[in-house]
Amino acid sequence: MQKRKKTNKPQGPAPVYTRKVPAGPRIIAAKYNISCVKEDQYPEGDTVEVAFLGRSNVGKSSLINSLCNYRGLALVSGQPGKTKTINFFDIESKENISETEERRYNWFLVDLPGYGFAKTNKGNRDLWSSFIADYILHSPRLMLLCLLIDGRHPEMPIDKQAFDWLVQAGVPLQIVVTKIDKLNSKERQSNLAKIKELYPTETPPIPYSSLKHTGRELLQQRINEILVGDEA
Repeated sequence: MQKRKKTNKPQGPAPVYTRKVPAGPRIIAAKYNISCVKEDQYPEGDTVEVAFLGRSNVGKSSLINSLCNYRGLALVSGQPGKTKTINFFDIESKENISETEERRYNWFLVDLPGYGFAKTNKGNRDLWSSFIADYILHSPRLMLLCLLIDGRHPEMPIDKQAFDWLVQAGVPLQIVVTKIDKLNSKERQSNLAKIKELYPTETPPIPYSSLKHTGRELLQQRINEILVGDEA
């Protein structure tokens, strides 16, 4: 068997590998501020608010911890509906403009209690407590509300009822689909298609896994649109 002759071909420069850093502000700090049940308890000022709302046990606390990269920031409990108040968190995001220049943004992440059918004094059954509706309808600083939908159960009537109420109220919405790591590829594709059809918004749903942090970059970019507009 004839051996091939070795050829010394000229080689170009070795490739340079660099870690891709997503553009836009990054969350660098998060801390609890206050818990409220009425307007006169809200923090003062004109700080932008981004709120998170979802059915009890949708994985809201885990998602907030994942987004802020802060384990234990929001309470995680095996007992659904543990959050009973509107919880404000101070968030600081930083954007590197150049090697010597940076820009910082301070905003509130607002953790709303998980919704369900709560009994009222009149004996009726409401979707959520009146103080949650008061916040959603009357807070002038609420710039975006992230409605969380469990990716395993896209057709829950209570979620559709919440969505319809929010749309009617004119709230700027972003659908976030939680627990997608619990779905196989076929289920994920099918359920995301259903969610996109059932909950139509200006921006597509963001699939999220708090366990694997899937979707964190997309959700942060969506929030950046609120913080810095078209520059994000």
